[in-house]
Amino acid sequence: MPNPAQDSLQTSMQAPLQYAVIAPVAAGRTADPEWITRFAQHVERCGFESIVVVEHAVMMSRYDSVYPYAPSGRVELAADLPIPDPLELLSFLAAQTTTLRLATGVLVLPVHHPVVLAKRVATLDALSRGRMRLAVGMGWLREELEACDVPFADRGRRADEQLRILRALWSDTSAAGVDHDGEFFSFRGAMTWPKPVRGDVPIHIGGHTRAAARRAGRYGDGLQPLGVAGEELAGLVRTMRETAEQAGRDPDALELTLGHLVSRIDPERAARLAEQGATRLVLAMSDTDDLARACDEVSACAERLGLTPR
Repeated sequence: MPNPAQDSLQTSMQAPLQYAVIAPVAAGRTADPEWITRFAQHVERCGFESIVVVEHAVMMSRYDSVYPYAPSGRVELAADLPIPDPLELLSFLAAQTTTLRLATGVLVLPVHHPVVLAKRVATLDALSRGRMRLAVGMGWLREELEACDVPFADRGRRADEQLRILRALWSDTSAAGVDHDGEFFSFRGAMTWPKPVRGDVPIHIGGHTRAAARRAGRYGDGLQPLGVAGEELAGLVRTMRETAEQAGRDPDALELTLGHLVSRIDPERAARLAEQGATRLVLAMSDTDDLARACDEVSACAERLGLTPR
């Protein structure tokens, strides 16, 4: 019998593991142009594949939602913390770097209008010469979505439709444009240029549920599961691959991005994650706002991993 998890492992081991660094939003300096420029340029020089930025359109001074990735159920970000818009921040960093790939991790997809988002992402990809990767999630903070006039219960169906629209608008080059009639969006003859450099932008689906894995298999280029490991992780990978096959897509073309810490990752830990199917590791920083200390942390990590400086 074919073993989808083993197939994923064999596929991932054919290519070298990629390493990304999450911009340390908790440090409160990612909206400081000098700080974040020097940090991103250092990440690039050290040989990391990409820099990843987070999104919250708004944080809430009061909320009842449960944050699923901490035992306390509370997000460890203050409501008044500067959290810059991810696409604006990546546009700024695109102009400050040359080879570093630019990624969201994750963009709260349901709060974005897909026609506008298609234009913004394709423009950023074109201006950065194809360096853009979009990782999206459904959002856990009900109050944030409701502040953006998005019903929380609709976010999954809405996101599926948004993903279909993004793909259609990026790929269409016809004289007639794109027609779409959906539950949430409807338009006729829509045309948007520029197109992404490679005709598309990779979309990875973030989350920790089977729904996220199915969405990745049906619409995504990969899965970025959050807060899962072991058999639970293997089950999500199987679900993604099985869904891709059912949709007539190649499961071997899908990537798996897992998380770790800049301060703790080493070749042995990285190898174990690769054995679980990882093709990329997204590494979280400490909360320091000391730029020299943050850069030293990145340098030490790159040295441990044997990355080639640029």
